[in-house]
Amino acid sequence: MTTIKVKDGTEIFFKEWGTGQPIVFHHGWPLSGDDWDTQMMYFSAKGFRVIAHDRRGHGRSSPASSGNDMDTYAADVAAVTAHLGLRDAIHIGHSTGGGEAIRYVAKYGSGGHVAKAVLIGAIPPRLSRSATNPNGVPPEAIDGIRAGTAANRADFYNGFATGPFYGFNRAGAKVLPAVSENWMRQAMVGDIKAQYDCITAFADTDFTADLQSIDQPVLILHGEDDQICPIDTTGRMAVKLLKNGSIKTYPGYPHGMATIHADVLNPDILAFIRS
Repeated sequence: MTTIKVKDGTEIFFKEWGTGQPIVFHHGWPLSGDDWDTQMMYFSAKGFRVIAHDRRGHGRSSPASSGNDMDTYAADVAAVTAHLGLRDAIHIGHSTGGGEAIRYVAKYGSGGHVAKAVLIGAIPPRLSRSATNPNGVPPEAIDGIRAGTAANRADFYNGFATGPFYGFNRAGAKVLPAVSENWMRQAMVGDIKAQYDCITAFADTDFTADLQSIDQPVLILHGEDDQICPIDTTGRMAVKLLKNGSIKTYPGYPHGMATIHADVLNPDILAFIRS
């Protein structure tokens, strides 16, 4: 198992293979780098070096009772990329991983470290409702995620995975039980305290300044039926804050579209990288 130890002693797991321009994948909550398996196989076959880590307290990284915030997540990524000597990298983030990727690019992406970024169903600029974000997700919905995670995360997570995450709760949806089971496999390996603390990180972090500071091209891909990160709250707001941003939306696609519609999204990402 490949890990590095970051400044506070936390062990961060990562996997990587291939040669060529590096692509770094940032996973969503409460999953692991395994959520990118399909993309890692696809892009390595296209001649890229692919890297995916498990966020602290998630997957195979060590439990973390502290540092469960976006600044520390980004610093952990910086430690991995420095260890691997990555330059001219593409950073691709889904959901919470999109916030992590944007914070990383804003803080560490200058000097040739980052070429481009892709956000898929991502949380920026801010997910939760606030005085400056009146169209955000209501606080009672965020509190419901906290309560469900703390009380019985297995049952709560199962409802996520078999329902809104992949749009399996929609009438006429093609339900894929193995996909939900794989979601649960990843989620239940993680540390509950770290996952619980991450809720505040993904809900309440404001990425406005990060988005505004980034010079590199950023592509936003967002499902129009995303029930987790509603497109009008996130993707359509984020693109307005970017200097060099573009957005592509997908009618009817859910939050987990990178998994169940990889055959569509992967070529779109490849075209952006090669453009």
